[in-house]
Amino acid sequence: MSKLNCIDLSSADIRTNVSLVKQSCLDCGFFYVINHGISPEFMDEVFTQSKKLFDLPMTEKMKLLRNEKHRGYTPLFDQASDPKNQVHGDYKEGYFIGREVPEDDPDVDKPFFGPNVWPDSGTFICHNTEMYCSMKYLLPGWRQIMEKYDTQALEVGRAVARIIALALQLDANFFDKPHILGKPLSLLRLLHYGAQVSDPSKGIFGAGAHSDFGLITLLATDDVVSLQICKDKDAIPQRWEYVPPMKGAFVVNLGDMLERWSNGVYKSTLHRVIGNGEERYSIAYFVDPGHDCLVECLPTCQSETDPPKYAPVRYEAYLGQRYMDTLVDVSSYKP
Repeated sequence: MSKLNCIDLSSADIRTNVSLVKQSCLDCGFFYVINHGISPEFMDEVFTQSKKLFDLPMTEKMKLLRNEKHRGYTPLFDQASDPKNQVHGDYKEGYFIGREVPEDDPDVDKPFFGPNVWPDSGTFICHNTEMYCSMKYLLPGWRQIMEKYDTQALEVGRAVARIIALALQLDANFFDKPHILGKPLSLLRLLHYGAQVSDPSKGIFGAGAHSDFGLITLLATDDVVSLQICKDKDAIPQRWEYVPPMKGAFVVNLGDMLERWSNGVYKSTLHRVIGNGEERYSIAYFVDPGHDCLVECLPTCQSETDPPKYAPVRYEAYLGQRYMDTLVDVSSYKP
């Protein structure tokens, strides 16, 4: 088991929080966040509503299939997080929800922006050989709950980003700039892992080894132990450690953009999910910069002996390429 630092967002001791975050970013790129302001009752409700979505019949979930804006349902094997080492894609199903952008918004035609795909609020009629039945696959209030969670999780992400900015010797509001987290590409992803047992030696994973694309990720999990991290991706052999779930806490990890911003000082750590025969639910919230954000190595992370390691990159282009590398065409998927 990996031992991670725990950051208390309700604490007035900013200096301690900054020190703990800096240590975590230098060590493994993972830490817990507690007392983040999202109530345990509401978090439980989000998990309940997520399960209701995944409990729908496959025929109904496929009506909500991921669109070109990467919103909606993703079935098993939709993503291959580690294509070089996986026989199939990830043994998980998911549901993407982005920031809701109305159709008349001037940015609606940009990649990854646009209206979400929401479950139908109608009543489906089924028929079998014995009787007609009215099956209500209604999810009353589902959209409102997910939109509320999106709003609250983004505020947690901004609060964590302010601590990270201080740890990088920047102004606390550095990441709050309009082109970074003013209109972000943040993404909520509900996840359900079945009861499959992973076998890394055979290339079978709940989710293959990967690093996240953006700034930071906030992960809420149930109590099933299956998340692993590898602190040194270049080690041979790689050493994987489990991250224990912590009730009510977020597991926070750094994304590739923060590694680039920090000139490689802070690490976007490899992680994966190893199925152990138990079902698992988690909720990932990816705190990502805006389309036009140009990510360049920060001057505070450079010196004459440590020049920039990464070329500047615009986030929209980078994100598009990463999706192309991992997502699978599921348009012909037959449940």
